[in-house]
Amino acid sequence: MRPTTRFAALLTVTALASTALAACGSGSGSDPDTVKVSFKQSTDNSVKVMDTYLADIKKQFEKANPGKKVELVPIKAPDAEYYTKLQQMLRSPKTAPDLVYEDTFLINSDITSGYLKPLDDYLAKWKDWEQYIDTAKDAVTGEDGKTYGVPDGTDTRGLWFSKDVFAKAGLPADWQPKNWAEVLDAARTIKEKVPGVTPLNVYTGKPAGEASTMQGFEMLLYGTGDGAADPLYDKDSKKWITAGQGFKDSLAFVESVYKEKLGPEVSDALDPNYGTKVRGELLPQGKLGIALDGSWLPQDWQKGSGHEWPEWSKKLGIAAMPTQNGQAPGRVSMSGGWAWSVPAKAGNPDLAFEFIKTMQSKANAQKWYIANSGISLRDDVAKDPSYVGAQPGIKFFTDLVADTHFRPAYPAYPKVSVAIQEAMEGVTTGDKSVAEAASGYDEALKDATDNQVVGK
Repeated sequence: MRPTTRFAALLTVTALASTALAACGSGSGSDPDTVKVSFKQSTDNSVKVMDTYLADIKKQFEKANPGKKVELVPIKAPDAEYYTKLQQMLRSPKTAPDLVYEDTFLINSDITSGYLKPLDDYLAKWKDWEQYIDTAKDAVTGEDGKTYGVPDGTDTRGLWFSKDVFAKAGLPADWQPKNWAEVLDAARTIKEKVPGVTPLNVYTGKPAGEASTMQGFEMLLYGTGDGAADPLYDKDSKKWITAGQGFKDSLAFVESVYKEKLGPEVSDALDPNYGTKVRGELLPQGKLGIALDGSWLPQDWQKGSGHEWPEWSKKLGIAAMPTQNGQAPGRVSMSGGWAWSVPAKAGNPDLAFEFIKTMQSKANAQKWYIANSGISLRDDVAKDPSYVGAQPGIKFFTDLVADTHFRPAYPAYPKVSVAIQEAMEGVTTGDKSVAEAASGYDEALKDATDNQVVGK
């Protein structure tokens, strides 16, 4: 998940809608022999991983299906603006593409809005579906039990650290903190011994959007309990959980990072483009000690990326994020991912699924996981030695899947996420105490979920 502004202003939404209408012309149904594929294009012009991959799939598909054409419809926008633009497109058969790239945390919201088509009939006839792990299938399953997408990989999160910075600070090259205190202590040591370096980055606040929620807060929150129960959503009562001690402790961690000046300047932390700086400048230049971030970072450093950094695997170490007090299982990760879905108002749904099948063959899926620094959701790819050994770090981040968590991707989640970001921002700027931010979250949670809340 890339850090972005969560919601665009009304004028921006209107502009995006207009662009979306123009981008899709007279609608996906205008040509029965053309499949229109809409996807998120990186806002960094030097990162062309998705563009290159889809261009290759387009050639394969058109060669295998004479007379059929693929029209790629890139949407160049940060995550939040992409979501807004995509939803504008999905509302009408005149603008809906045949295939869309969906962030799985929003998929239930789009299902509830009637934007997506169930794919169960197609999947029942597609043998490759058996290769997908159950958690991947769960991520694209609606509350009605039907399947609304084919996931194209997942991700995990951990602690990236600069070996050069650690050496200057006298910290070990094989660092693996056992609890939160050891993470903060390492950051304090860097602050003391390596001036001019940002000790620790934890995404925070509304400008970074879902990156704040997932890379930042939830990596803390999901490590506060025993790992068995979801700390955000109670499945038994089907209600959202108000801020308990674990929630407050997670806010306190964020508060410590910024109050003690262990993180970036608040103005930088609240810059929606700060993640691009982390990947493109701070880590490669040795100006950041520790980054709580995702498994996908190496895609920015590959050949032809514009931020080539071939020695990254020698310069960076990777550690699992520990649980709060080192309680079992000792480490924590969050996983998300994206999926390919067919809009309910697509003109050529059959052709769209044929395109999915081409994209998600074993060979093409493996090619994508490696190019995107993604984690395989297919058993056959995960067991392939050429995938495991394709890039440093793949095995480490793939192994974290055993202890990872997925967000409660119910329709209210996007609003809950914003409430978390607001609470984080309050303690980051110092405008609110932990208690005040937690109380504010409880009120926002009630509004976001129609008062479907429960205390723990």
